[in-house]
Amino acid sequence: MTGAAQERWLLDGWRASRPRWNVLPQQVVFSERRDRATAGFKLSMDSWDGYPASRRRVLAGAEAAGVENLLVLTGDVHVGYGLDIKADFRDPASRTVGTEIVATSITSGKDGADRPANHDKFMGANPHLRFYNGRRGYVTVALGEESARADFRTVPYVTRPGAPVATAASYVTEAGDPGLKPA
Repeated sequence: MTGAAQERWLLDGWRASRPRWNVLPQQVVFSERRDRATAGFKLSMDSWDGYPASRRRVLAGAEAAGVENLLVLTGDVHVGYGLDIKADFRDPASRTVGTEIVATSITSGKDGADRPANHDKFMGANPHLRFYNGRRGYVTVALGEESARADFRTVPYVTRPGAPVATAASYVTEAGDPGLKPA
């Protein structure tokens, strides 16, 4: 989360720059993540969900600065996510304003699973969530002129040596058309 000085630095930088991709690397999930689709849902206070005013200011500042092709890169969650960043997460039909790629951990949390126990509930509660995988591994992101591609690379186990690396999924976000699409 940003303090006042960090937020000002970020927004001033966006106003002064016109890159093809506006990449914001940071440590915790930026997009909203509800634990269930029903009333009484909970949000993680160990993410930007705990600081909704800060998230709104950052997104409003990006819009005011004319930021296009916002790509948030995140770590520290121990699962892989691909998310569409919405102008208003409470309205699934609201405009998609960017893309978030969340890298899993390399070894934390034992072997993990392709579909964690809460997979279906979590996917249903978060219509902007395009990918969710609980295996260990990493993600590569290649920035091109027309698109950015994310390859979620995972291993079936970390509890013993020799696990083969595979691509669990690949997605692209196209310049000028935010949001994830299968590659």
